[in-house]
Amino acid sequence: MPSASRRVWDTFVAALHLGLTSFGGPIAHIGYFRKKYVEQLRWINDNQFAELNALCQMLPGPSSSQLGIGIGMIRAGWLGGIAAWLGFTMPSACLLIAFALGLGWLPDDMPGWLQGLKLVAVPIIFQALWGMSKQLTPDPARVTIAIAAAAGALFVPGMYGQLAIILISLIVGVLLFRKHDDNGQQEIAATPSQATEPDNHLHRTAALFLLAAFSGLFLVLPWLKTASFQVITQLTDMMYRTGSLVFGGGHVVLPLLKEELAHAGWLNESILLAGYGAAQAVPGPLFTFAAFIGASLAPGWLGIGYACIATLFIFLPSYLLIGATLPYLDRLRQWRGVRAALKGVNAAVVGLLLAALYNPVWITSVHGPVHFTIILIGTLLLITWKLPPWVVVLMCAILGGLML
Repeated sequence: MPSASRRVWDTFVAALHLGLTSFGGPIAHIGYFRKKYVEQLRWINDNQFAELNALCQMLPGPSSSQLGIGIGMIRAGWLGGIAAWLGFTMPSACLLIAFALGLGWLPDDMPGWLQGLKLVAVPIIFQALWGMSKQLTPDPARVTIAIAAAAGALFVPGMYGQLAIILISLIVGVLLFRKHDDNGQQEIAATPSQATEPDNHLHRTAALFLLAAFSGLFLVLPWLKTASFQVITQLTDMMYRTGSLVFGGGHVVLPLLKEELAHAGWLNESILLAGYGAAQAVPGPLFTFAAFIGASLAPGWLGIGYACIATLFIFLPSYLLIGATLPYLDRLRQWRGVRAALKGVNAAVVGLLLAALYNPVWITSVHGPVHFTIILIGTLLLITWKLPPWVVVLMCAILGGLML
């Protein structure tokens, strides 16, 4: 059996390969992960993979990154989780930092290709919304939750308004679905757990420590922000809260961060949407959009430092939560109330994404027939012809350069 250091290195190399080649967003990432970790490397089996993926869907944060972190922890302990995160995250973070620093050299008038990069956010979010709605809102009750969440997000914008929406949807989910969750029990009975007991690498005492660290940072960072009103403390608190509260993956990061950034007066919506479009064109997790935000706050090495801080703290809640819950995986999945609450939260996520499609994406990007035409072409390529997202991003940037 390989040594502990060898297992950590192997985990980093495997994750780095995925970070360089995994285009297509979190749903596609799950397919890449299964091929790499289950079929090729055989580090875990299909049942373990399915259970871990279900756990990641129940937690806030980037589900695909959490899945990789969990597999890294199973393979090589706590350091394996760090290695898996670093390898998967580093390529896209570096590319988005370079993009953000390059924007500082552009003229004041926004070039057409950059406007095309903003417009591509519309078909990409629409595709995510379409796919998520079919899976997460399959009945009238959950459609109603989604519509109510969208209306609430438009009338009560901001991080805390969306947190209230998620909490209300969680309670509604428990009330509506707790007594009608027979499928979950049947599924568990049909696929018994074969996950390795966390005796060598993952200990439940350490899991409780990580849960305490997660809660402590959530409480302490807002106090530090008010005690020292500096960019670094504001950025740390903003990213940690976002990583702690986002359900539904990277697409929901945009509406959560928009209000925060506008309130701080750091970035305008045009730059924000351009970075969001660029995040679709690179491999790896969409949460590395945080690296673009950090690098956009200052030029040179200071911007790179902010980017590293933003990236670290938006992913840190995921690492802490996976480490805290992985030893209790079997027990959590058997709780009917948890699955019922998740149904309500996931329906609310669809509503939040619908609200984000309108504000800020549509109202700040679409201002004429040429803009709408580029959106239609991008939607056609992405949904009808099923081209990879990075190809659609490139095509829309080219169309923007030619038509705008």
